[in-house]
Amino acid sequence: MVTSDKRRAMPGARRVCLLWLLTAALVPVPAPLAASQPGAPRQAQAAEQGPRLSRALLDRYCVTCHNERLRTGGLLLDAADIDRVDLHRETFEKVARKLRSGQMPPQGRPRPDGTAVRAFVKALEAELDRVGAAAPNPGRVASHRLNRTEYVNVVRDLLALEIDGRALLPGDMAGFGFDNNAQVLGMTPALMDRYITAATKVSRMALGTPENRPLRQVYRLPMTMRQDARTSEEAPFASRGGMAVRHTFPLDGTYLFRVRLQRDIGDSIGGSIATREYQIDLRIDHALVERLAVGGRFRGQRTKYVGGGGIAPPEDDLVARQIAFYNQTADDGLDVRLQVKGGTRLVSATFANVAPTAVGGIGDGLVPGLGTLEIVGPFDGRTPADTPSRERVFVCRPAGPADEAPCARDILRTLTRRAYRRPVTDVDLEPLLAIYEAGRDAGDFETGIALALEALLSMPAFLLRAEAEPAGAEVGTIFPVTDVELASRLSFFLWRSMPDDELLALAEQGTLSDPAVLVRQTRRMLSDRRAARWTRDFLGQWLQVRNLESMVPDPVIFPRVDDTLRDALRRETELFFESQVRDDRSVLDLLRADYTFLNARLAEHYGIPDVYGSHFRRMRVSDPARQGLLGHGSVLTATSYANRTSVVLRGKWVLETLLGAPPPAPPPNVPPLPESDGQSAPTSLREKMEQHRANPVCASCHANLDPLGFALENFDAVGRWRETDGGAPIDASITWQGAPVAGPASFRDALLAQSAEEIVRTVTEKLLTFALRRGLTHFDAPTVRAIVRDAARDDYRWSSLVLGVVASAPFQQQIVPEPTALNEGD
Repeated sequence: MVTSDKRRAMPGARRVCLLWLLTAALVPVPAPLAASQPGAPRQAQAAEQGPRLSRALLDRYCVTCHNERLRTGGLLLDAADIDRVDLHRETFEKVARKLRSGQMPPQGRPRPDGTAVRAFVKALEAELDRVGAAAPNPGRVASHRLNRTEYVNVVRDLLALEIDGRALLPGDMAGFGFDNNAQVLGMTPALMDRYITAATKVSRMALGTPENRPLRQVYRLPMTMRQDARTSEEAPFASRGGMAVRHTFPLDGTYLFRVRLQRDIGDSIGGSIATREYQIDLRIDHALVERLAVGGRFRGQRTKYVGGGGIAPPEDDLVARQIAFYNQTADDGLDVRLQVKGGTRLVSATFANVAPTAVGGIGDGLVPGLGTLEIVGPFDGRTPADTPSRERVFVCRPAGPADEAPCARDILRTLTRRAYRRPVTDVDLEPLLAIYEAGRDAGDFETGIALALEALLSMPAFLLRAEAEPAGAEVGTIFPVTDVELASRLSFFLWRSMPDDELLALAEQGTLSDPAVLVRQTRRMLSDRRAARWTRDFLGQWLQVRNLESMVPDPVIFPRVDDTLRDALRRETELFFESQVRDDRSVLDLLRADYTFLNARLAEHYGIPDVYGSHFRRMRVSDPARQGLLGHGSVLTATSYANRTSVVLRGKWVLETLLGAPPPAPPPNVPPLPESDGQSAPTSLREKMEQHRANPVCASCHANLDPLGFALENFDAVGRWRETDGGAPIDASITWQGAPVAGPASFRDALLAQSAEEIVRTVTEKLLTFALRRGLTHFDAPTVRAIVRDAARDDYRWSSLVLGVVASAPFQQQIVPEPTALNEGD
């Protein structure tokens, strides 16, 4: 055992050892594997070259603005040689995108015939593909750290340990729409210190070391969370309200569980707590460990006082004063001390879904809610004999002192291989073994392993994803990533975590890059439950529904919108997207699918009858306007303001998220929309926007934005259907690409009929950006087009897109950049 003096010295010793280890480890990671990998994957074939390009369309419709004299948008087409596309690849990729999406020529200017535009764009893109095949550039991704989501997932997969990433690490910025972008995932000294502190906590929790001291963890339900039904799918059946949380108990020992009810602004418990008795079930891993009774002390007693919220009862009403005091103290006795085994366990505190034991009295019909669940401990903690985390770490046990060093080497070799995501050598192990020896001298075998694990979780090879260049490679050299690096690329793409043993073993054998093996592994990973991580992470950022966490619709205008509904809105879209990928449906089914996922709360919000319970279930959607993503309340709420809809935000969302044609940034000092004076006749948002567009400066941008938003105007700011806006009738009819559109269902049909390939192209670009961890450049455009063409043969199924991304040159290759001019994404 470690003596008390040695224990006091350990934190400082840990920090000194870790700083020494990190300094020694900041040398470049050796790359002996790079030379042993097979050659580059086959290049994607260029599309067939179309008819010869002509300047006639550009000269007639484009050069009038984009010339040396006007320099509109910084694009000079009079100087671009159409016969030398190879010299102007970036310029002509912009031209192709603008013409293909219909953004140019702008509204109000002469526009070419649609057939002529399509023919020109087809010929131009064919030439760009030919040039791209002759001079490929797969780009380069810089070294970058694990972001918070990846760190949490890796710790879970490496150590079978659930951790609270938000409590340990700060959030990550986004680049090109995603927070896994290498360009924004740098490492600062302050952030490195946070990772070292996190490593200490994770190591102690995983191994259950004696250094774990009693801590107080408070789980809190938002005041606006409805508790009139089962609150989550992990809560027990036949329960109401409360919460279910996954809590890690670091040691075997005694833990204090403290339940507190919700309170109002006057610190009083709401509902009929004084006159009714309620039961609260405390469960661990679904097993009932305690049933607590609360309330009902003043059963049957009556008083005219119905205060609360800080209102004092009358001085002459003794019962009212007693009740007021009781309403502030009723939950004082809801404390339980229990013996709990170490490990991550599901803890729930919920109301038993049974009738109250007494009725009548103040607040009839109102029920209290759970406010917080506190877990304090451990007291008299003991290192657990076995937990999933300890089983994952201790792959061997020394029979005696002579076995400790070999066993420690085996443990650290196994952990390091997984944590570093590559084979390890003695060079990797020696620093960690030195840390182990320091811990062993200060305590015992497990003390040394815990200290070495702490160091391992702080190492650059664990925290950073780095891909080495071949020794002596010249600038512009294109080389394949190693199979080991490919394994990490694949696992962090589809699982948002490290490779598993099967994937890593294939990489070490050098067979992962074989096309047939890679396809099998990609399909295996897509069918694994861990694939839900990328679907949720990608979806939340691509569709921006993750923003719902910080959005609070105006409670005066939308009084029934609460945290329960916001969670349901987000969950509907997550389950819908997961089912699309799991069932390998066409990407276009995102808009045309006739089903969704509902529970009672969300169905009530949408006005759909006969849906009961908090459990989400797949249901057919018969209303054409509600089918697909355009009918999801999550999207409609995320593209609105707190107090009203926004045709600008919704139009921008359609252009940017679905059509890949983001509008330019608005000019400064844009005047706000006129507010209602309360005396004039109600005006619709369309009428207000028409007044706004009277300003010529605003009109040019709004001509593209507003129609797309007006088509969705029948949905209010929280996604409910409506026919009027503030009393004014809603007109959701628009003209888009020369065709009349009348409302959401017609708009969806028009998108699918006229822009299906643009939607697939945009999804492909977003998916490739997410997979590569960098922004796309004009060099990547031929790859995107090749993936879309190949997926078209399979009805644009999700597996086709994912397999196309994984097989692409940018995913499997890198280029040696100029020393002072790194590619985008570095």
